[in-house]
Amino acid sequence: MKITDFEALSFDCYGTLIDWEAGIGSVLREWADRRNVNMSTEELLVAYSDEEALAERNHPTDPYPSILSRAMRGLGKKLNVEVKHDDAHALAISVPDWPAFPDSADALQRLAKHFKLIILSNIDNDGFAASNEKLGVEFDAILTAESIGSYKPSPANFDALDHHVDTMGVPRNKLLHVAQSLFHDHVPAKGRGMTTVWINRRHADPGWGATPNPDADVTPDWTFASMAEFADAVESGRL
Repeated sequence: MKITDFEALSFDCYGTLIDWEAGIGSVLREWADRRNVNMSTEELLVAYSDEEALAERNHPTDPYPSILSRAMRGLGKKLNVEVKHDDAHALAISVPDWPAFPDSADALQRLAKHFKLIILSNIDNDGFAASNEKLGVEFDAILTAESIGSYKPSPANFDALDHHVDTMGVPRNKLLHVAQSLFHDHVPAKGRGMTTVWINRRHADPGWGATPNPDADVTPDWTFASMAEFADAVESGRL
């Protein structure tokens, strides 16, 4: 199928549309500097990544601010560095400050001319509402971890996506999933036969950053370095 044959796009938000590494990294950087932790921001993000995934797996019904707080405390234990209540709270309330990638809003507006747009995100409802103000588009459906009761890569989140797409009258084979994270999105999506687009925001950087290593071979159907590049490809009709 060509990209333009699809009817709907489901998006991961954080890492794909919102620069969560910039948001999380700024909080971790301030904490590490106060504690004289001799690590780069990239090293802090890598150390943090498994702590967030662990918190989401062990506490699937916790709201995302609680997940952030748990992950921050877990990072402190891993590094043997003190995390005070105010440190964990600073990360827990930081989502509204996380910036959108510069190309996200324009690309979404361009894509909305061709597809229905759906959010499938590991976030709470209030957190996404704050981020959505930066994205400048009205989504046709918003599915959050809070509304589903679990966090990706749980199959339950993709079950919820399938059910909602059915209610929208979109054939499942006409849904294209768009995400940055191989761990949270592409591995579980490809495991159930979905077609996917990888927005490889870290194409110029080594390693996985704030996203855990997927520890699995997965091949997205298309790969783009940015949302702008993806929108360009759709408008050109070349893929």
